[in-house]
Amino acid sequence: MLAALTGLGLSTAAGLNAYIPLLVVGLLANFTDVVRLPPDYAWLTNGWVLAVVSVLLLAEIVLDKVPVVDHVNDMIQTAVRPAAGGVVFSATQAASQLDHSTWMTQNPWVGWVLGVGVAFAVHAMKASARPVVNVSTAGVGAPIVSTVEDAGSLGMSLVAVFFPVLVIVGLVVLAIPAWWAIRLIRRRRARRRTPLPSTPQPT
Repeated sequence: MLAALTGLGLSTAAGLNAYIPLLVVGLLANFTDVVRLPPDYAWLTNGWVLAVVSVLLLAEIVLDKVPVVDHVNDMIQTAVRPAAGGVVFSATQAASQLDHSTWMTQNPWVGWVLGVGVAFAVHAMKASARPVVNVSTAGVGAPIVSTVEDAGSLGMSLVAVFFPVLVIVGLVVLAIPAWWAIRLIRRRRARRRTPLPSTPQPT
């Protein structure tokens, strides 16, 4: 159970920002014993890999806060975020050792598929809501929403590693803005479908 919650939390974080959970997992595995990576994922602790991920993270933080540019960035991240979700879900081994579960270790593809699916679902919600936020706030909301998403990704990553039981609470907290975003999108679509009243022609 703990392994699934850890993987779920990390892949959710990857859906918001691909590089934060990768960096958290890589740094913790490199400098602590909290996260132990399987041999196939030892590359996450490589100094050059962590440096590249850090640079990509800085670029993501800047680009995601600029209206219009954030939409282009989301299109590019459609492949990156789900892939990162698959990596962090299947790479984390610490929680699976805590609950003595070997099933995930024997079937690594399951973790990969689940991580990709969860991260893609979160990314799709984020990418769909951002244009609506930009239009409704004239672009002012982009940096605010982006900062909240980055904080949520970092918080979820840390909770998933150190307190996996609280991942459920984190998902509930993230579900609130997701529900708001869905309502906003539906309202915008409803307005587009509503025909404008015709103006009477002068006689």
